[in-house]
Amino acid sequence: MSRLCEGRVCVVTGAGRGIGREYSKLLAEHGAKVLVNDLGAAADGVGADQTPAQLVVDEIKAAGGDAVANYDDVSDFKAAKRMIDQAVQTWGKLDVVINNAGILRDRMLVNMTEEEWDAVIRVHLKGTFGPAHHAAAHWRDVAKQTGEPVDARIINTSSVSGIYGNIGQTNYGAAKQGIAAFSIIAARELRRYGITVNCIAPGALTRLTENLRERTEEEKKQGDPFWIAPIVTWLASTESKDVTGRMFEASGRILAIAEGWHRGPITEPIADPTNLGPVVERLVAKARKNAGMDGMDLD
Repeated sequence: MSRLCEGRVCVVTGAGRGIGREYSKLLAEHGAKVLVNDLGAAADGVGADQTPAQLVVDEIKAAGGDAVANYDDVSDFKAAKRMIDQAVQTWGKLDVVINNAGILRDRMLVNMTEEEWDAVIRVHLKGTFGPAHHAAAHWRDVAKQTGEPVDARIINTSSVSGIYGNIGQTNYGAAKQGIAAFSIIAARELRRYGITVNCIAPGALTRLTENLRERTEEEKKQGDPFWIAPIVTWLASTESKDVTGRMFEASGRILAIAEGWHRGPITEPIADPTNLGPVVERLVAKARKNAGMDGMDLD
């Protein structure tokens, strides 16, 4: 088998279980050296346990790969730097950061607490910013020292809940939409250093999603977290150097590009708000409907 990531050093956050575990294992199978980060918290972000990350490292090593564990909290800015520094100190370089860690605190908006909002925004949004910031700063310094662009990757994790919108997840969806915008902007900023930034909206059954509703056996097969790992492994490779600023939907059912906001119907600006009613009505009638959770227009 051709190994796409031979010798590349990858940091994967939230890698002790589910999708992150599959990322780490397939990257290692393709020759990557993997820093397996996982705080080991429960699905709601509470607690800590070193076991999940260490078990993934043990699996990779048993299969002949190279990996180390990291137990830092991605939402801690200084801890995120320790994570990046650990990868560089262990293997002498860094090539890829995959921001995958996340939690859920689902609640309808009228019932959501401030703490439930803050916890989800902190882990997802700040937990993406920290590792990405420290990795990008490292790569910028390398590019300046060598006079050559690096060949580096940041791969972030959004969600169909964020890009399309799911009831009961205003906190999670807001964080994931924020990560989508973060990825597009970071891709534009970092291209000159040789850094690509892409985003994944995964569809998989993990401890965060498996209990949301009943699934058929076929849906369970399609929800295997493994199906997200191939596109992430390819994006982590040198083959993907010309792909940046994109959102990939990935599951055992589809692989697709999710297209972002575009300007729809337009008109001349109107100063008198009393004249806006019929104008807005015409604009809305012409505009494409927002997508549902399947990515298609709502009825």
